[in-house]
Amino acid sequence: MTGSRKLLLIGGFLLAIWGMSYGLWYAVFAEHQVLDSIGASLATSFSSAAQRKLPEVQAAIGNYQAAKYVYDRQVDAHGHWIGLAMLLIVLGIAFDRVPIAEPRRLLLAVSLLAGAFLFPLGVLLETFFPPALGRALAVAGSALVILPLVAITLGLLRSRPAM
Repeated sequence: MTGSRKLLLIGGFLLAIWGMSYGLWYAVFAEHQVLDSIGASLATSFSSAAQRKLPEVQAAIGNYQAAKYVYDRQVDAHGHWIGLAMLLIVLGIAFDRVPIAEPRRLLLAVSLLAGAFLFPLGVLLETFFPPALGRALAVAGSALVILPLVAITLGLLRSRPAM
């Protein structure tokens, strides 16, 4: 088994464990507070709307929007870590068949693993730091996944016999 294949398989399994562990932590220790905040904001907005208190409605909707933004980023990070981990594992199973020299395959595998970790991390960091910083990391991480996938696809297409 080549180093690139090992890296994808082991990295994929570790990333899946990381994503599942993060999801478990979030579900047990953080999610219920966010969902309570979302529900309270909606209840306040409806109650204030019934009383025709427009400033309170707008404040409650703003609170809902902020809480929902955080909730979506947390859930997205967890799901993307696990989904990208599955992609790494599937690629790792057949990576030795990609007609690219091993040093380049290893570089592609490192890029895929780094991107698979950094992309969801950037999405998650959008809630802790200025969003632009998290978005920049998410964009860089996604590029680290997309570019190797394009290279792998081109390598596979190049090796196919003409029909």
